[in-house]
Amino acid sequence: MQQIKQMISVWLKALRVSQWTKNAAVMLAWFFSVADASQKDIARGFGSFMMAVGMAGAFCLVSSAFYLLNDVSDYDADRLHPHKSKRPIAADIISKISAVKAALVLFACGVTFPSLVVMAHPGRTIAFGTIMLYSVIQCFYSGFLKHIPYVDVFVIAFGFVLRAIAGAAVIDAYISKWLLVCAFTLSLFLAFSKRHHELVYHASTRKALAGYRRGLLNALIFVTAAVSVVEYVCYTLRSAMGVRFPGLVYTSIFVLFGIGRYMLLVYHEGGGGRPEKTLLTDRWLWVALAGYAISAVFAVAWVHL
Repeated sequence: MQQIKQMISVWLKALRVSQWTKNAAVMLAWFFSVADASQKDIARGFGSFMMAVGMAGAFCLVSSAFYLLNDVSDYDADRLHPHKSKRPIAADIISKISAVKAALVLFACGVTFPSLVVMAHPGRTIAFGTIMLYSVIQCFYSGFLKHIPYVDVFVIAFGFVLRAIAGAAVIDAYISKWLLVCAFTLSLFLAFSKRHHELVYHASTRKALAGYRRGLLNALIFVTAAVSVVEYVCYTLRSAMGVRFPGLVYTSIFVLFGIGRYMLLVYHEGGGGRPEKTLLTDRWLWVALAGYAISAVFAVAWVHL
């Protein structure tokens, strides 16, 4: 029994389950459609919610498949790295052949759900096309794009946009362009912050880091943070949701607070190296999230009073 638990733990580490939080972007369309009067019928009901969750699960499986393949590809380099050498594949706890087989199974399982969705709803082919496009991009990323400075970060950020589009397509909902651009720039902000941490603290040996410069990274972090806030404010003011619920603009206070808090962690507390861990463990970011949720509920409820 103990060996089984250890093996499960090893595989969960290899699959990088902690990275699955990124796939919450798939739920954006469902979340914002719930309060949208023009799309309420689409988002209403347990079925739409489960469709969105299923798509998020599909991205979890597919992304884990590429994590395994990426670790197999970087096997020799990871074995020489002080931290990456402890990864299950680099440490030979999981063989490369087993990792490849598992990756193929995960990928097949991941694309099964959107395939079934298309069979049941032929008009939702974008859901399947988006996850396949994501997979193709991941192949190129693992092959050579991850070694190109700045391009690597834009590819990562584009992945979040694809997740959001897939989440909208699977429930046949509309997602605001303002929100998509905001998701893209916010993803750039997090990715540039991570590169800043790796550059300053020598926390990574990735080849692309050689092309990064601290001054330019600082500028890009500030620019993407500012654009993210502006884009979100524009969404609350100019989108159909913003027009229907004027109080949504006040949720931007918590967006600004959250981004400001994250920048404080990056520049003064050595954070940003693992965004998924930072977002889950920092209590002030949770305060920002709670404040955002509460203010959003009040903004929607106020119109119905």
